Parts: sequence; structure tokens; C-alpha cells
Amino acid sequence: MGSNEVESGTLEAKEICKLLGGKGNILVIEGQLSNQAAVQRTKDIHEVIATPDCSGIKIIAEQTAEWDRTKGQNLMTNWLSKGMQFDAVVSNNDEMVIGAIQAMKSAGVDTKKAVVGGVDATQDALASMKAGDLKVTVFQDAAAQGKGAVDTALKLAKGEKVDKKVYIPFQLVIPANIDQFSKKN
Repeated sequence: MGSNEVESGTLEAKEICKLLGGKGNILVIEGQLSNQAAVQRTKDIHEVIATPDCSGIKIIAEQTAEWDRTKGQNLMTNWLSKGMQFDAVVSNNDEMVIGAIQAMKSAGVDTKKAVVGGVDATQDALASMKAGDLKVTVFQDAAAQGKGAVDTALKLAKGEKVDKKVYIPFQLVIPANIDQFSKKN
């Protein structure tokens, strides 16, 4: 029971590509490099920008912040101090990108105009989106996963056949549909 990680990074990267009109420079903030979700989400970003519609996008820096807000803030502070010029920030999770947004604000970057995305649709991320700072996140439905696990266990107890893997889809969260996710989280 879970969600297919290919969906999370792909949904995020496709929406970032759409917002950028298929071209621009992006910064990628990765989770822990030993974590399968971080590896897959980063791979998804690379695969999306390799498509014809997104081939004008270039990754100018890619580094881990280990799923941590403070490390995300420090990483963005370092990138900004180096004078990196970017059009978007694509993060493997919301926690790191919220730290990056904090660093951007401290440096005077207009986060309302920046294209910034993450994954998880946490309460802090949804608040950041409502404030206009975060443009994209991806919701992983833990409640549906729990229900699916119970339903699958009940089927197994009855001797019914079940799939080896049961996936609950990730869902794209953008300002246009944020209200439906504010209630779920």
C-alpha cells in the first residue's frame, strides 16, 4: 500500500514546466540521497525536462538539503550569495522548499513572482501557497492509504485475491484547487 513515487516528481515537474512556459533555469533541492523517494523524484524532474515541451529548462544547481527546512534555507542562502540567477525552485518536499522561501524573502527575492514547488501538501505548504509564495505541491493521501490497507487486509482475511501492490494516486495541488486539500490535511 502506498503511492507510486514516479507520480509525485512528475506531477510537480510538469506543472513547473507549464508555469515556466517550457524554458528557464531551475534549482533542484533533493532529499536524502539514500532515500528512494528523493532519488525517484529527482529522476522524475530530469525526465520531464528532457521532454520536447520542457527541453528549454536547464538545471543550474542540484543539491541535497536532507528533507530539512533549516538545511533548505541554508542551501538557498548559499545559492543566492553566489549570485545564481534562476526562474524556479523544484524541491523533493515542502519542508526544504519552505526553508528556501524563507531565505529568498530574507534576500529580498519577490516570492510572489517566483515559481516554487514541493511535494507533500503539508499545512505549512498550503499556508505558503495561500500567501502566494508556493505555486505547486503534490498531495499524498495518507488517509486513503490507511483505508486501502484495511480494505486489502479484510479481503485477504476473506481469502480474496489482491494485487501485490496497491497504489493510491498522488494529486497535484495548485492555487486553483487548494481549498479541496486544505480540508484533507
